[in-house]
Amino acid sequence: MIDRLREEPVTLSSLEEIIDEFDFLDDSEAQIEYLIDLGLDLPAIDQSLKTEQFLVHGCQSNVWLDVEFVGNPALMLVKAESDAMIVNGLVALLMAIFNGKTAEQAVEINVREIFDRLGLDRHLSPQRKNGLNGMVQRIKVAARQQLT
Repeated sequence: MIDRLREEPVTLSSLEEIIDEFDFLDDSEAQIEYLIDLGLDLPAIDQSLKTEQFLVHGCQSNVWLDVEFVGNPALMLVKAESDAMIVNGLVALLMAIFNGKTAEQAVEINVREIFDRLGLDRHLSPQRKNGLNGMVQRIKVAARQQLT
């Protein structure tokens, strides 16, 4: 993996680790606690990203999200933060899904399938689902722009 993706001081969980943990946890409360724990491990984003330009609209809470492509080949680097603990967990999950992927790979990822596999729909309010969709769309748009 490229150096820039390794700059973060905290090692975030991989998608495989997250899926394994969700499979191991047998109840919704434990899964939500784990999702919150994932969010607690997120590195803080630079204050310069906490502006209207990076704010994801449609979210119940504030979410600032930036997507870069770094290195050669260009790999996706999602940086995001929320003022809500559970949303930070969703951000951590999205980072596990998308970081280190090429734009081509990112466009093809079926996030709905991953969230269905984890059973997260039963944990999320309609507003949280709307905000999650806004984050995914922002990431996918950045990937499509990278392809052009």
